[in-house]
Amino acid sequence: MDKELLKKMKARREQRLTELREKVESGELREADLEAVKKEIDAVVDELNGIKEELVSDTNTEDTGDAGDNTDEKANGADLNENRSDEDGKDEISDDEGNSENRSGMITQQQRDGLLGSIKNGLEARAKMTKEQKEQQIRKAFANFVIGKISETEARSLGIDAGNGSVTVPEVIASEVITYAQEENLLRKYGTVVRTAGDVKYPFLVKKAEANVNKKERTTDIPETDIEFDEITLDPAEFDALATVTKKLLKMSGVPVEDIVVEELKKAYVRKEINYMFNGDDTDNENPGALAKKSVKFTPATAVDLTAADAGQKLYDALIEMKNTPVTEVMKKGRFIINRAALTAVEKMKTADGFPLLRPFTQAEGGIGHTLVGYPVDWTDAADKKGEPDTPIIYFGDFSAFKIQEVIGALEIQRLVEKFSGKNQIGFQIYNLLDGQLIYSPFEPAVYRYEVTTTTP
Repeated sequence: MDKELLKKMKARREQRLTELREKVESGELREADLEAVKKEIDAVVDELNGIKEELVSDTNTEDTGDAGDNTDEKANGADLNENRSDEDGKDEISDDEGNSENRSGMITQQQRDGLLGSIKNGLEARAKMTKEQKEQQIRKAFANFVIGKISETEARSLGIDAGNGSVTVPEVIASEVITYAQEENLLRKYGTVVRTAGDVKYPFLVKKAEANVNKKERTTDIPETDIEFDEITLDPAEFDALATVTKKLLKMSGVPVEDIVVEELKKAYVRKEINYMFNGDDTDNENPGALAKKSVKFTPATAVDLTAADAGQKLYDALIEMKNTPVTEVMKKGRFIINRAALTAVEKMKTADGFPLLRPFTQAEGGIGHTLVGYPVDWTDAADKKGEPDTPIIYFGDFSAFKIQEVIGALEIQRLVEKFSGKNQIGFQIYNLLDGQLIYSPFEPAVYRYEVTTTTP
């Protein structure tokens, strides 16, 4: 509904409540009319609350709230308080006077106070925003601050943590970014995420204990057995990514600016995060625990030539070897993650008995639609070998061993206006603290990596 019309309807309802208040305060309301007046007050209050909620919903699409409405409400409340003060200042009505009023058919002081209280609550009540409306308000305030439409003071008043030219990404948007990252980054989807403000340490076994056995009665002390653990500490690295949006796009009417900003934020951040976790080869930001570096290389007993006539059966045999290589605990939780080249290869191939290597689930669960040698399989371009996207890459193992630490409240964004002004663009520099590493004991490798050759070695 048109906002101006809503404001006029709101004003009429408030005017009617004011008239009813004056009627009640005049002392001329008869007890016979009490029920009708009470019903009218309740009906007008309900209508007024509904109009206020619609106004709040519309206001969430603007930079700031409807200051005029709040002023009117405060004014109404002030008038009512003054009237109530006047009431309190008058001499209290004696019991005899109250009974006299009641005998002559007029309402009692208690009934009058009840009606005035209902009117006061109706005039002063503020529309309650739903969770969705609050989240939308935060999204809008965040986007408007990022593109420079509102000041730091206004942003803080709307629940945005801003200062020194940067703004902490609100939880509602950060969770949206992370949800998108989980959809695009399979290591987030299947790894273990820990959200904390400090370092996280993971111990792992580097020397096994040896047990003793003795069929005879022991005459000596039990010999000590050595056991040794080491630990890896997740040390969050600084992430920064840059996204740019044209001023023309931001100024076009009808385009939701918050969706544009959040979308660019997602893309710029997730690209950086995926490369860090899968390859970890960024200059001065290498990740020794990246999947490509830390996973154990798998080499089948017989090399596979993907161009040979029996390539399907050979690759099937190699995958059987691969999935049977990890220890039992890893094998039970195992799954495949492959790149597009590997997906193309296995989709084309069949075993010697004519069955395809990639087989659909009878009933898809959790978004997984296919299995490879009996285990669920997902594919992602992030698994590509750097510079060689046509090389099939296959990972198998328990990916929950990939540990990810998120520093709470670290995701920030800074607006860069002058730097890109020559191109009529606004830059968004995204900053975050994050670490993700594949952690396992050397006795129990968690993930194996198989790089399939296209020709016979």
